[in-house]
Amino acid sequence: MRILSWNINGVRTLPQYHPWNTFTSFQGILEHLEADIICFQEMKTSRSSLPRCVALPDDFEAFFSFPQNKGGYSGVAVYADSRTVTPLRAEEGLSGILQPKPPLTSDDRISRSYPCAHEIELMPDEHGSTPSDFAALEAEGRALIVDFGLFVLINVYCPNETSDARLPFKINFHIMLQDRVRKLMNEGREVAIVGDINICATPLDHCDGHLASNTATFYDHPARAWFHGWLSPIGCLTDAVRTFWPGRKGMYTCWNMKISARETNYGTRVDYILVTPGMLPWIKHGDIQPALRGSDHCPIYIDLHDEITTDAGERLFLRDVLPMDGNREDLPRLAARRWEEYSGKQTLLSTFFGKGNKLCSPRNSPLSSLSPTPDTQLHREHDAAQPDHTRPVAIIPPPTHPSPSSRKPVCTSTNQIFASSNPISSRQTAPPASSAKRKLSDNSAKKVPKKLKGSQSKLSSFFAQPSVSPPCSQEISWGDIADYRDYMESDYQLALELSASPEHPLSQGSLASAMPSASQSKAAWLQLMAPVQPPNCLVHGEPAKEHTVNKPGPNKGKTFFLCSRPVGPGYDKGKSERLREEVDHRYRCNFFKWTSDVRREAKDKSSTS
Repeated sequence: MRILSWNINGVRTLPQYHPWNTFTSFQGILEHLEADIICFQEMKTSRSSLPRCVALPDDFEAFFSFPQNKGGYSGVAVYADSRTVTPLRAEEGLSGILQPKPPLTSDDRISRSYPCAHEIELMPDEHGSTPSDFAALEAEGRALIVDFGLFVLINVYCPNETSDARLPFKINFHIMLQDRVRKLMNEGREVAIVGDINICATPLDHCDGHLASNTATFYDHPARAWFHGWLSPIGCLTDAVRTFWPGRKGMYTCWNMKISARETNYGTRVDYILVTPGMLPWIKHGDIQPALRGSDHCPIYIDLHDEITTDAGERLFLRDVLPMDGNREDLPRLAARRWEEYSGKQTLLSTFFGKGNKLCSPRNSPLSSLSPTPDTQLHREHDAAQPDHTRPVAIIPPPTHPSPSSRKPVCTSTNQIFASSNPISSRQTAPPASSAKRKLSDNSAKKVPKKLKGSQSKLSSFFAQPSVSPPCSQEISWGDIADYRDYMESDYQLALELSASPEHPLSQGSLASAMPSASQSKAAWLQLMAPVQPPNCLVHGEPAKEHTVNKPGPNKGKTFFLCSRPVGPGYDKGKSERLREEVDHRYRCNFFKWTSDVRREAKDKSSTS
């Protein structure tokens, strides 16, 4: 059995990469990962916009946690292969305050006790106030807990420290996670924490961790100090993947794609599978999968033994301690298969407006696997069912071609799957009930040329011979003509004075000598339209690479040049961020120049020559 974790950085962006764009369903993506329990982070979607094929794969049970306020942000998911493993219970969040309607009963809950804000010491924010509850920490859809019998799985996407003000939020989430694990262990449960922890455990897990300036102060950061104390040998959890690769360098799981850091493996290891001591005998192997693309992270996994022998000589089989009956009748209430919109118990309002249509559940719909959300389906069918009473009524025989409902769409890639969930792109063109009345009037309207607005000119008017306009009927006074003559006379006198002055170029020679030649004009245009030649960086003497500013601000859209070499351990970030003795000149130097400065220097050079 394999447990896999992957920060996919958006469930809609994953099918845009190979090999995921070759699959015709989300089921194919899950099967290609070859894991029995799949944990995703950063789903970046919501329940209303989640495609049906993502929520209900054929052979997997799905569980989701979405952010409450921010759409397309955060979010985690757990997929369990119903053919090999059966989830027993499931909860959203870590503190127990996120409850479905109606709330979970005591039999549906995984544990009896939950973290309390007043029982643990939390980090105050920049204003010195300490959170009184976990509502803010639980509002971003960052945790899912699923009970598999042998162990309790916690899939987390821990917050990143995007600013100093975000640090208390990050630390308090870690403290809440640690307290929930402690309470589960006190109840005698084995726990496996998987996901994006957003912390480097040791200097070996950081691309610049080997530098002397970083090694000395590595654990000074509060988050790293907390994580270091939670892991063995100090803490109670074991880094399962690192156990099999204790001294392996470059075992990174995350890279900065903006600077192409994955090409040189200049990354960090922030994704983990942490287990309690009782789970260690079951773990057979663990590793990362950097060859799988589609995100700025790569998957990590562990494999479990099919059987183990205890210290007492007792043989235990995984199929006996881990439920594998595949019973879908008694799924946890949090499972997507038990959502109202997929259970077949929710009737769409649009079914009451169709003439002679039978009520049918979304589950039995022929397009159910690729249908959009119930809300968008409601608006679409309601709009299609409204007749148009403003057009003349005409009766025509019914069309002989097959109706759109009898046509079955063919999905050729996963990109079409996610496109079908868009209410705009997936809008069907099925004719409404009054389409027969409209068709004749539409055809007759086509025979009548459309009148153009008064301010709109025909294209043919630009090619026709201009007509002679009749003389203006408005009278012009002799005073206006006199003023106009005085105006023209003053300009003529000024032109004569300029031509007679010795400084004027026209007085020195003919007009033809002052005009540039054809070769000079051509050279000027070529210089103006020619691309900017990249300058050479000062350290390596190699042509620099042009980039564009995408960050919002006054410089957005401007281009600049950087050293063309890739980033790597010890690359020159600048004197303020990298000590001079730690700079490795094999990688990118700190060369920077705006494209406008390069163009200006090239122009000055050509003018002087």
